[in-house]
Amino acid sequence: MFDEIPKVDGLLAGVDEVGRGPLVGNVVAAAVILDPEAPIAGLADSKKLTEKKRESLAEQIRQQALAWSVVSVSPEEIDELNILWASMKAMKLAVDKLRPCPDHAFIDGNRIPKDLVCDSTAIVKGDARVAEISAASIIAKVERDAQMQALHLLYPDYGFDKHKGYPTKVHMQVLNELGPCPQHRKSFAPVKKLLSV
Repeated sequence: MFDEIPKVDGLLAGVDEVGRGPLVGNVVAAAVILDPEAPIAGLADSKKLTEKKRESLAEQIRQQALAWSVVSVSPEEIDELNILWASMKAMKLAVDKLRPCPDHAFIDGNRIPKDLVCDSTAIVKGDARVAEISAASIIAKVERDAQMQALHLLYPDYGFDKHKGYPTKVHMQVLNELGPCPQHRKSFAPVKKLLSV
């Protein structure tokens, strides 16, 4: 069973990140304060939505939310900090950018970034349980997918538009044939192994 979601007074931000698992590209976090007067129908965990539905909802969120922000942390910083701390940094910066500043933040998962500007609660599976976190997961996913499309134009041989940088069979095959591109995360085991050969 999940913990009960606490009741919060004041402005509530939902926070989520996308891109911990891929071997390439940024980790992206978003924070969203929804407008209680303008609810958005259909919010859900971004992974459960079609690409078309995600993009449509992302547009609605950007127009109707009281505030939203999105932050990317580069492969170089991921290699320097490790993926967990890079994700935490992205989420903290996303909350920092919100105007107005939230009174409380619900963070997807079981960890809370350090030094947040407001009180916070970690919510396990929050992207499926809290509308604000669902909204943040959608904004982050749409942004990261757009970044992978752009990366695909630079490095078309890798198929980033299809697998989005995750270590699929196709990605691993091309990676072994061509070696890493400059946006690959050098600290991730499959990439690290190729670079050490």
